[in-house]
Amino acid sequence: MLFSMNAWYTQINRPPLTPPNWIFGPVWTVLYIMIAISIIIYVIRTRKTRPYWAYVLIGVHLVTNFSWTPIFFGLQNPGWALVDILLLDITLAALMVLFWRTSKVASMLLWPYLTWVLFATYLNAGFYYLN
Repeated sequence: MLFSMNAWYTQINRPPLTPPNWIFGPVWTVLYIMIAISIIIYVIRTRKTRPYWAYVLIGVHLVTNFSWTPIFFGLQNPGWALVDILLLDITLAALMVLFWRTSKVASMLLWPYLTWVLFATYLNAGFYYLN
């Protein structure tokens, strides 16, 4: 089951600076491409050392990323979604530091993602507070 912006979302109070709904699809498409390229670069650069703990961190990060939409829209729970996105923020920062040590390009490809996720964290906190 895919979760998208639903009737519940259209009825809740929005924090200032909430972008129009149409912007999310294009932004996430570009970000997911950059995330994939970043991870591929990291995996290629570390294929000989195989840092399994780093791959676990990548997995945890991706789970928090993919969990946010079902929590926020499916469960209609901005509080738990805020907990999820804060974990996403932390794991993303850790990945950026980790990737920087191996490939500055892989790390820099995540900078726009970090900017967007921090903005999304602000929005999520706003939705939680206002609703």
